[in-house]
Amino acid sequence: MPELPGPVAEPPNPDGSATGYRARHTLRLRVELARQLRRRRTQLTLGFLALLPFLLLLAFELGSDERNRRSGGLVDLATASGTNFVSFALFASANFLLVVVVALFFGDTVASEASWSSLKYLLAVPVPRHRLLRQKAVVSGLLSLLGLVLLPLVALGVGVAWYGLGELVTPAGEAMSLGAGVGRLALAVGYLALHLTWVAGLALLLSVSTDAPLGAVGGAVLASILSQILDSITALGDLRQYLPTHYTLAWADLLTTDVDWGDMTRGVFSALAYAAVFGLLAFRRFATKDITS
Repeated sequence: MPELPGPVAEPPNPDGSATGYRARHTLRLRVELARQLRRRRTQLTLGFLALLPFLLLLAFELGSDERNRRSGGLVDLATASGTNFVSFALFASANFLLVVVVALFFGDTVASEASWSSLKYLLAVPVPRHRLLRQKAVVSGLLSLLGLVLLPLVALGVGVAWYGLGELVTPAGEAMSLGAGVGRLALAVGYLALHLTWVAGLALLLSVSTDAPLGAVGGAVLASILSQILDSITALGDLRQYLPTHYTLAWADLLTTDVDWGDMTRGVFSALAYAAVFGLLAFRRFATKDITS
């Protein structure tokens, strides 16, 4: 009897990949996001951000006094209303805590895969390198934004429950309605999200340059601390304006009736410029990196 012909193998795609392979179908965002949300470091980080307002409330209650709640700086006004409590929470966390959060999500994203020796298997799926880095950067950005929004939202809930709705009292002694105050605070969160893009870019660059997640995260945080130290040296004069942390607290201009947008505009431009340079270097470094671990 004549042998029946076997199945005919389908020819590969023009680029040599297997039939049916689509690069855009690899490492979907929802898959990567689910993976990162299940990680203990993500849960602990977001949990601490949600816990921080309660710790601040406890500190104020243990150290309460009879000071005038309608005058003073951001610390003195923190207990004037729920919105003032939010402004203090942002002020207390902007220079360090939020930097650590962004550096953690971006600095750990690729370096951790390399340290676990799983990076080469992701690339062997195969996931194109530029897609893998882009997907991980997008997920890291979403997690960072979640943390940036979670902190003021919980602080607003805690502040309103304990200190009431009230007006947003500014350090200049002016008062804004609840709606206007919440709007200004939302703009402040948006500014911080844009400003911290320079930290995200640097942490991502360090993440693709080392197999040690702690080194990538710590390097970005140390760069921020060094920039803040240099920014405090007045002898540097106008050179301080080129430091990435110089405009960190520019969002405080939103706590005035007549907003001066100058420093915030310069802060956003500076951060995005640094982020673009660091991001391009990260993609270039990862595209040529020898993945052996």
